[in-house]
Amino acid sequence: MNENKEYITHPDELGTIHISEDVLGAIAASAAAEIEGVSSLMGSAMGKKNPNRGVKISLQDDQAVVDVYVMIRYGQPIPEVAEKIQAAVAGAVEAMAGFAVQAVNVHVGGVSFE
Repeated sequence: MNENKEYITHPDELGTIHISEDVLGAIAASAAAEIEGVSSLMGSAMGKKNPNRGVKISLQDDQAVVDVYVMIRYGQPIPEVAEKIQAAVAGAVEAMAGFAVQAVNVHVGGVSFE
């Protein structure tokens, strides 16, 4: 495996599954970006091409902690949009990667008037 990337290990009955943190970040970023009211993820708003920019993944006690940095569209209720982001990101990471999600922290970095 490429030593430059961080991999999260998930034991399975047939062996071990190694999932790159970049993959988990891309899953979380995609789920967050689909929520109505989200203008963009913070890194993508700054012109960065990395698909998981605006998402930070860490593990605590074999559970994922996801930090999502977003811009919200003007006029959208921030608490409601944040709750939808939390549910979507947790559901996507758990369904696609098999990792339990301990927390999804939503950081609203600004409001977009577009």
